[in-house]
Amino acid sequence: MFIWFVRLLVIIASPIIGYLQVSSDAKGILVGVGVGLVLILIEIVVEKISLGSIIAATIGIVIGLIFAKLLEYTVFLMDDIRVTAFFETYSLLIKIMLAYTGFIIALRKKEELDILDKDIVFSDKGKKGKNFKILDTSAIIDGRIADIIETRFLGGVLIVPQFVLDELQNIADASDPLRRAKGRRGLDILDRLQKEQFLPIKIYEGDYSEIDEVDKKLLKLAEDLNSEIITTDYNLNKVAKLHGIMVLNVNDLSNALKPIFLPGERMNMFIVKEGKERKQGIAYLDDGTMVVVEDGKNFIGKRVAIVVTTILQTPAGRMIFAKFISEENSNISKNNNRKRNDNGEK
Repeated sequence: MFIWFVRLLVIIASPIIGYLQVSSDAKGILVGVGVGLVLILIEIVVEKISLGSIIAATIGIVIGLIFAKLLEYTVFLMDDIRVTAFFETYSLLIKIMLAYTGFIIALRKKEELDILDKDIVFSDKGKKGKNFKILDTSAIIDGRIADIIETRFLGGVLIVPQFVLDELQNIADASDPLRRAKGRRGLDILDRLQKEQFLPIKIYEGDYSEIDEVDKKLLKLAEDLNSEIITTDYNLNKVAKLHGIMVLNVNDLSNALKPIFLPGERMNMFIVKEGKERKQGIAYLDDGTMVVVEDGKNFIGKRVAIVVTTILQTPAGRMIFAKFISEENSNISKNNNRKRNDNGEK
């Protein structure tokens, strides 16, 4: 509301000032109206441009003009009549060209400068991105990255590229309910990370328009910033390693933190469902590790004593194979029967 009041004030005041100061006729009024409209147009344009872009563009123009002044001083020191005459003839054009060049360079590279911390900007290329970690879409949707960050095991700066946000938005707007739920969960995870501020998160607004695939854009960005990629995508993990890019795979971390069981170790497990093979039963550890129990089909819905026989590590995770311990199972059955009898007597 206030901004519209200011605009109205400018529209009314401009022709009055033009009439009083420029010319006391229609010409002064028209000049005032023109100046007012230009001011409002500038205000509307500025409103749509970020403050960072305005500052970067201004700095670029100033640097360009400073460079033009240095060039003019250099020409003066050369004391060459022909060079001096040429520069004086095209002085304004050269200044405009250098100012525009500084403007474009500052504006185009602003996003990259926003990414870099002050202590990294002036370091060499080998060190400039050592604390950057780019979040992949799969890692954001997976959600475990938020819990990992909350434990303070990760340091540095989290980078979320704009093209990853666009992909998340497309998933969240998908017609398929499952994809839509995944996309919205990913956006909720980012919102959670920004609110809790365990690590600084920066949005990289740059894009690689000549590249279509998001994974290839991630690889290119990681190479440009010399940074790491956080993902759960198996294929992206492999391709990144071929490019010499460090990858932090959440699945690998999860597998590394799972409890270690050795063959011969005993435990009590609850049989959940039937296995793929004949008479097999399936149980799960607290971390989700699958336990395949021989002859466990008949004990679905019961807790039994088992002993680990084999541990199999696969790309998808760890699987444990086990068999029954007949003596302990018989004791468990006796205890259960005793409890049922005691309850019946009561």
